Amino acid sequence: MPPKFKKPDDGIEKPTRLRDYPRYWLLRAKGFFSRLLYIIGLVWRAAPLMLVFMVALCILDGVLPVLGAYISRDLLNAIADLVMLRSDGGLGSDVFEVLSPIIFLFILNFIYLFAKKILTRLNSMVTGISGELVVNHIKMMILEKSKVVDMRSFDRPEFYEKLENANREASMRPLHILSATFNVVSALISAVSFVVVLVGLSPFAPLIIVAAAVPGAIVNFYYRNRNFHYIRRHSKERREMNYYSQLMVDKDRAKEIRILGLADTFIERYSRVFKCYYKGLKGLILSEGIWQICIGLISTLVNCGLFLYIAYNVVFMNGLVGDYSLYSGALTSISGYVTTLLTATATIYEGTLFIDNIMTFMKEKIEITAPDEPRLPERGAKHTIVFENVSFKYPGTDKYVLKDINLRFEPTDSVVLVGLNGAGKTTLIKLLTRLYDPTEGRILLDGNDLKEYDPKSLYAMFGIIFQDYGRYAETVGENIRFGDVDREYTDEDIVRAAVEGNADGFITELPHGYETPLTRIFEEDGIELSGGQWQKISVARAFYKESDILILDEPTASLDPLAEKEVFDQFRELSEGKITVFVSHRLSSAVDASKIVVLDGGTVAEIGTHEELMAKGGRYHELFTVQAQRYIAEEI
Repeated sequence: MPPKFKKPDDGIEKPTRLRDYPRYWLLRAKGFFSRLLYIIGLVWRAAPLMLVFMVALCILDGVLPVLGAYISRDLLNAIADLVMLRSDGGLGSDVFEVLSPIIFLFILNFIYLFAKKILTRLNSMVTGISGELVVNHIKMMILEKSKVVDMRSFDRPEFYEKLENANREASMRPLHILSATFNVVSALISAVSFVVVLVGLSPFAPLIIVAAAVPGAIVNFYYRNRNFHYIRRHSKERREMNYYSQLMVDKDRAKEIRILGLADTFIERYSRVFKCYYKGLKGLILSEGIWQICIGLISTLVNCGLFLYIAYNVVFMNGLVGDYSLYSGALTSISGYVTTLLTATATIYEGTLFIDNIMTFMKEKIEITAPDEPRLPERGAKHTIVFENVSFKYPGTDKYVLKDINLRFEPTDSVVLVGLNGAGKTTLIKLLTRLYDPTEGRILLDGNDLKEYDPKSLYAMFGIIFQDYGRYAETVGENIRFGDVDREYTDEDIVRAAVEGNADGFITELPHGYETPLTRIFEEDGIELSGGQWQKISVARAFYKESDILILDEPTASLDPLAEKEVFDQFRELSEGKITVFVSHRLSSAVDASKIVVLDGGTVAEIGTHEELMAKGGRYHELFTVQAQRYIAEEI
């Protein structure tokens, strides 16, 4: 059986047999070039014109140094000839004729130096513009992927690792890799040109320079690989550091952290994680630095020996002063370009390994998709919903949150889901709206499996308020309009929804009414609403959406019982003929429901009306009685 080279993190494992090394290096090269082509494709899609400019500047950057070396040689030789001529008294009366070659070379040298400055500035401009475009392009890719990725992905730590890695690489990594690639091309053009020059002096000199640079390149490649694997393996520590640092500046947590004196605890934990993360990274940096210093000493000694050889040839082999300048410059340039070639190649290699983070994130599997020929739900119709033997457990866990659920909601049902925390009420809502698919069983809408429908059209049917509803840093009107952003809206529609959600009263008293910015994250005159006011905004958002099925998942926890009952009554009145599903801990809201579903430990314990369940004397009777006694005790 052929050896398997793949590791779990998509790295390539070294073979144990010598005969397998060709295939090993072929796999490494294939992976390297596929990632490099992916990066070039990213830049091309983000900024095609800028990529063309980068290629042109790359070629110029490779050619100019060689032209400069020849100009310097000729200028130095011309000056030396002029000095000799003056010493021999041969200048004569026509000084301009003697000086004209030097003047021409000075002008040529000026043009060369100015061209280098222009090239440097153009490179900076193109890189700056390209960088912004590429970063924006990758950020948009990540945002678009996040828009469609399954909700189940957000329950897995490895998904957050992919997301954190992808966001980190979205900054300048792709452009740095591409810039390094063009540096390699430029250095290669210049190095080959200078090798041709130096071969005129000695065919062995370029070989010696390359040989002296190889150890440094090996060390560079080795540590780039180790650095990549270290950072990838320690993604958890970076996420922990981000978590603790964000906690300290989170507006919603600041009060509790201050009152409970948790600041020092979180700072200490951040510091502890950083020390652990930094310790290994520091070791890699120091170890590589020591190796490179030792190799640099050897490389410098080799270069000094070659400089002596060039000086010997100029002095004793009838060479010219300009030849020393040309050959020593060629020697220095080749040494520099070889180092650039090897270092930049190592940087590109490391970068392509990191760019795999973006590629991995973009390959995140999406399971909740539309079939080839999706059904479209009939809008405005009377719908039925059926749960058939539905069970569910969250990804990466073995515990069933829901087990063998069988339910039927009729077109005019007003359903209330009750149960203790962790009974599975919110999870059932997530399955009903197809944010998740059941682990077992199926859910039918109008007799058809939810999986047969287009998810986007399905979502448009639901008017829903989750218990963790959104509090967006936008105006009041925008927060309400977010209930259905695709709908053509008018100010009257927004006001109507606010009135129905019992929010219009406090909104009209705000400084700018419906145009008042909420939160102070962006605007100095932003308003911070109370929890109850935010909940009324979320209710108005649900009323704004013209939906077929209305769902309230405990959005009224900050409202008093009377206000909550008022909201529920409004929903029942405005959703006449539609299925409404309520989740509430206050069982008084369930009294008027046409169907009460009692969930206990992930299973359906009881179903019926308030009167039926109270007469039964089961779990609902127990919960309702305990809660009623509490309210009576509070009133007394």
